[in-house]
Amino acid sequence: MKQDTTVPSGNNHQPGLRRVAIDPLSRVEGHGKITLMLDAENHIHEARLHIVEFRGFEKFIQGRPYWEVPFFVQRLCGICPVSHQLAAAKAVDQLVGVEQLTPSAEKLRRLLHFGQVLQSHALHFFHLSSPDLLFGFGSNPAQRNIVGVLDKYPELGLKGVKLRKYGQQIIAAISGKRIHGTATVPGGMNKPLTVAERDTLLAGIDDILTWCQDAVGLNEQIHTAHPEHHGYAAIRSNFLSMIGSGGELELYHGGLRASLPSGAHVFDQFDYRGYQQIIREEVRPWSYMKFPYLVELGKQQGWYRVGPLARMNNCDMIVTPLAEASRRRFKEFGQGGFVHDTLAYHWARMIEALHCAESINQLLRDPEITGIKLRAEAGEMRSVGIGVIEAPRGTLFHHYQIDEQGLVEKANLIVSTTSNNQAMNESVRLVAHEYLDGHEITEGLLNHLEVAIRAYDPCLSCATHALGKMPLQVELVDPDGVLLDRLTKGGNGLIERIV
Repeated sequence: MKQDTTVPSGNNHQPGLRRVAIDPLSRVEGHGKITLMLDAENHIHEARLHIVEFRGFEKFIQGRPYWEVPFFVQRLCGICPVSHQLAAAKAVDQLVGVEQLTPSAEKLRRLLHFGQVLQSHALHFFHLSSPDLLFGFGSNPAQRNIVGVLDKYPELGLKGVKLRKYGQQIIAAISGKRIHGTATVPGGMNKPLTVAERDTLLAGIDDILTWCQDAVGLNEQIHTAHPEHHGYAAIRSNFLSMIGSGGELELYHGGLRASLPSGAHVFDQFDYRGYQQIIREEVRPWSYMKFPYLVELGKQQGWYRVGPLARMNNCDMIVTPLAEASRRRFKEFGQGGFVHDTLAYHWARMIEALHCAESINQLLRDPEITGIKLRAEAGEMRSVGIGVIEAPRGTLFHHYQIDEQGLVEKANLIVSTTSNNQAMNESVRLVAHEYLDGHEITEGLLNHLEVAIRAYDPCLSCATHALGKMPLQVELVDPDGVLLDRLTKGGNGLIERIV
């Protein structure tokens, strides 16, 4: 919804500006908005992405026993609950002194994770982003949605639905249900995968592999055939991701690698349990989302991007052959260097979906996937556990501290969308100045801003976080929509009435 209002007196903006808001953002997970400040000639003076919801998980899990945490925190999200459960489970493993899971337990967790990434990537591309790429950024909004895709491209739309369904079937087989299931226990998993469940999943894997290859080809064709996509919302940024010991793409466990826009490494194979040495988080008053940055580069230069584009740029190879061949074509497009095109996130995302499908195929054919030894023996209890995983949207940090009774004392989460916060704001500003500045503001032009945000596949519900006292605004409106009174509570806790 577009909102166009005059800026009230008494704020910090220049007089005579007006505010145009996209509220809420559409076709993203969670609630957010974009605000533009324009003058009388429609020149852009400011463009910002705001996260307007607040969750507070880091606070209200305090006092809960550590073994409940993986199931509490997955309620952050209905799209990527498995990612939160697994990151928290890895932290809980450390709390109970488990360094290595049994082979069957680790493979089950990996299978669960690949199913999660596959279904999430399928949802994002086919349901949320493909309408923009297939119909055009400024096309008729009545068509620019998944219903329009199913109507004009029924076979493509159906593949997207079935890809997501397959990923959810994997999640349900392992955790009991498709959303917010229970799978992990401290040091392992709570039930084996039966032979019948494995055989059911294997029966559909050939189609899944074919459809993922088709999706990679479609995204490659879309991006390479549209030169206007290459510079769209494109920013040169640092990149952060988990990486395997041999430099391979790694989604479940590995070291951290950060790279400069040139491709040079800031650090490599860094043990994520020491993440506080390399990452800091800045809080700004106009958003509930933090702004992380790399300590070595500082606040101004240290912001970075995570997610499929970061992982595809950072890795040296992919261990599954079809995805590796696709990665090589992706690197050829970048002439051997990093690809900074923001819309290339979609292409990288589908390469990862193909990697997940290949990995699922391999794991389902591994005899240990139906093993029954699923829990490692606990060791000495520890007070701190830090779990990190590559969620669909990027590197996800879960950090917990417990007391002698095993109750959570402190918690800190750095979710993927939070790490992309500065980058999304940079992309919004770039698009606003390039496409909207000086023009009459239309729905189609405003959608250009949303296209830039959607490329990052943000999960805005996961990303909310507040430090200190939460700002709040309360408005009293009569039945006719007339504003009668407005109170605000600032970050300093003071309450003021705005006339």
